[in-house]
Amino acid sequence: MHNHCSHAFRRMALLMTFGIIIYAVGCTSKPEEPKKPESSIEKPAKKPVVIGFVQPVDDETLDEARRGFIDALAKRGYSDTAGTAQIIYQNAQNDIATLNQIIDKFIADKVNCIAANATLPMMIALKKTKEIPIFMMVGPAPTINDLTIKQGENVKAPANLVGVYETLAYIDSSISLIRRAFPNAKTIGVIFNSAEPNSTNAMKELRKKCKKNNLKLEARSITSTAETQQAVQAILSKKPDVFFALPDNLVFASFEVILKETLEKKVPIVTSETGLVKRGATIAYGADFYMWGYQAGEAAAEYFDTGDLVAVGLRPVKVRKLVHNAQRAQELGFTPPAESQPM
Repeated sequence: MHNHCSHAFRRMALLMTFGIIIYAVGCTSKPEEPKKPESSIEKPAKKPVVIGFVQPVDDETLDEARRGFIDALAKRGYSDTAGTAQIIYQNAQNDIATLNQIIDKFIADKVNCIAANATLPMMIALKKTKEIPIFMMVGPAPTINDLTIKQGENVKAPANLVGVYETLAYIDSSISLIRRAFPNAKTIGVIFNSAEPNSTNAMKELRKKCKKNNLKLEARSITSTAETQQAVQAILSKKPDVFFALPDNLVFASFEVILKETLEKKVPIVTSETGLVKRGATIAYGADFYMWGYQAGEAAAEYFDTGDLVAVGLRPVKVRKLVHNAQRAQELGFTPPAESQPM
């Protein structure tokens, strides 16, 4: 009996001790530590986003868009200096093989997104990846590039293509500008890249608009910059009143050749690319390239903030302006419209 009692007592004592320990532990965790002010609580560092930025050529116009893209990202907190973004810039120097290698490397390195500055890198990137988001800028709408897929009643762009595009409305506004700035013009000269869908589609639209406006079109197709000079000379032999610089890669890459030939014959260049006015075109109404890149950079920042590619989607370019080259205007005896800004 005594033994049984002592066992029970010991067990009770153990339970009580255990209870006291639990109670003590409970008590010690109760008093709250004074809270640190919110700002000094360190958030876990986000891994920097890696952006593969690709440009097909060295080009002042495209450089403007790149600057806008980087500035918009920095404003939204994504930059090399803040350690929140790593922007790998690559330029193909007008070489297709190099352009392919650059994009292959971006894909192999699993970059978070590819920023495609102009049509060609965007098209090549789309052929090579369906997973990595491609942020487009300085390129036409996917419908113009034959990139859309018909799904029932809807026309859909590739799911990983996002960013900022231009519509064919620039053809309309360019014809309006020619009518307004050069009211006596009867013939327009143009070269186009027959290997680029956006260029051939733009030509279809240009032919329609010229016909509607009783303007004669002298057009030559080219497939490389080596053919530019001969094509432009052939057009100029037909004595056009205005040369229209179509926004395609070959025109960008060989613009100085076009400029030299047209200057000799005193033929003004009208374009929808404001950056080409800096390079010597006479007048342009079109997208502001810095703002085009900026708008694409904002879209990329939105994606990094939310991870929602569908919500980001594709957007038309917002900011357009009318600009002229003051030196060219003087040389050609041309009076630009009052609201046109000199560049």
